[in-house]
Amino acid sequence: MSKFSRTWWGDRFIKALEAFTDEGRLQRGRSYARGGKVKSFEIEQNHITAQVRGSVNPYFGVYKEPTYHIEIEIKAINKTNWKQAIDKLSSKASIVSRLLLNEVPENIEDTFAELGIHLLPHSRKDFTTSCSCPDYANPCKHIAGVYYLVASELDHNPFLLFELRGLSKAELQAKLAESPLGRALSSELNDQDIPLENSTSLYTKVEKQTVTQKPNAREFWLSTKRLPQTIEVPTKSSVSAILIKKQGDFPAFWQKDNSFIATMEELYGRVKNKNQNLI
Repeated sequence: MSKFSRTWWGDRFIKALEAFTDEGRLQRGRSYARGGKVKSFEIEQNHITAQVRGSVNPYFGVYKEPTYHIEIEIKAINKTNWKQAIDKLSSKASIVSRLLLNEVPENIEDTFAELGIHLLPHSRKDFTTSCSCPDYANPCKHIAGVYYLVASELDHNPFLLFELRGLSKAELQAKLAESPLGRALSSELNDQDIPLENSTSLYTKVEKQTVTQKPNAREFWLSTKRLPQTIEVPTKSSVSAILIKKQGDFPAFWQKDNSFIATMEELYGRVKNKNQNLI
């Protein structure tokens, strides 16, 4: 694992902790996260609990590997501010469309800033942390290790940001469903994979249809409506490879640090430009 987070929102989440944590403890926290010292962690809305393996240290009389209990609580946004924020977010197509692609728009914080709040952790006041270890510092290296792994989870589930601020997925869906654009996003959150079915044929099954009215030759060849005299030239789409974008910048199979979407868009662009002069 070269980086704990490969998205801008995951990086911002980490930097919020790094801004007020001792560098030495951060370094140990990174080694704890990479070394499998975090036995488990659970997230329930804005509350994170974890079990972390400590170190054997005979100098301090620790001869058996201890297990420490960690709790991290992110400051929740109150219900009134959440309603106002969701109303604003669900009215902006650019934000809704990015969220549909499992991406967090770079300008999403502007919407929250208008209400005097933040979606991403912003300062030390946004955290309440505790660890059962004897280290006097808070946050300690055990808390930092859990925090890095939570940031990694955010890459794959950006909606976890909402939960960490106190809004459950069910509440988010209910609030989004109150607007047309929001309903599109809400239904996507409930989208289920369609099970595969065996096909009996490689071809579309032909179905007979009864013709109730016999067409005349003129209508058959000329139709009942005139074709338009001018044809509107469609504008170039700014979103390419929409199916590729569906899984976000870092799908589960993509292990590199660079964006999968950016890589595929470059490939699509090369293919398109290479063949643009073909007839």
